[in-house]
Amino acid sequence: MQLAQVFPDQQIVYALRRQLSWTHLRSIIYMEDPLKREFYIEMSKLEKWSSRQLQERIQSMLYERTAISKKPELTIAHDIELLKNEQKLNPELVFRDPYFLDFLGLGDRYSEKDLETSIIAELQRFIIELGSDFAFMARQKRIAIDNRDYFIDLLFFHRRLKCLVAIELKLGEFEAAYKGQMELYLRYLEKYEQVAGENTPIGLILCTGKNEEHVELMQLDKSNIRVADYLTLLPSKQVLQEKLHKAIEIAKQKILDI
Repeated sequence: MQLAQVFPDQQIVYALRRQLSWTHLRSIIYMEDPLKREFYIEMSKLEKWSSRQLQERIQSMLYERTAISKKPELTIAHDIELLKNEQKLNPELVFRDPYFLDFLGLGDRYSEKDLETSIIAELQRFIIELGSDFAFMARQKRIAIDNRDYFIDLLFFHRRLKCLVAIELKLGEFEAAYKGQMELYLRYLEKYEQVAGENTPIGLILCTGKNEEHVELMQLDKSNIRVADYLTLLPSKQVLQEKLHKAIEIAKQKILDI
């Protein structure tokens, strides 16, 4: 009965059953938000999640952690339709905030090197958290500019976005200087590493906190840079739900006020 109410068109049900199991659908049909439901359906199809993986993504509040959830409903619907009908993946559906890195087993005190080393040791689980289309390319990627050496913490390639993704790991809150550092890395990658057919590289700065006004005023999106928190210890599910839903409401209200 619930399935019939959610999907009254029998043809839609037939189409879904060719790609998703009944266990998949049973995990989705009780979601009240239709956009959230569509998100999990399309991402399950795209990344070929098993029913267990889908349940894990739902439990980890993946939808609430994607940038798409912080957009107006028309934008969310449009991006999901592009994915559904044209297989076009918007970066808003790829990047998350926060990232859950509790599997690294880090204590209360650790350095950036400890964080990076732990990620490499648990690379498979880190990629699962990033998303299945990320491919690891390098750790401490050396680049030389004007006879000076710089090192990108982690370098990935995203298959469907067709672009390099540079990741910088930071302890503490986001600082304005991080933008200039990442812009330098991205322009170098664009000039020397990007090959024909690829899109402009994207930068992801992972830190343990950020001031939203700093991020907003610096207009990082225009530089193809994203900033996200990472959590090495998870708060309770209730606290996390409250935090994420509040962040979504604030972000949507800011967009509507523009």
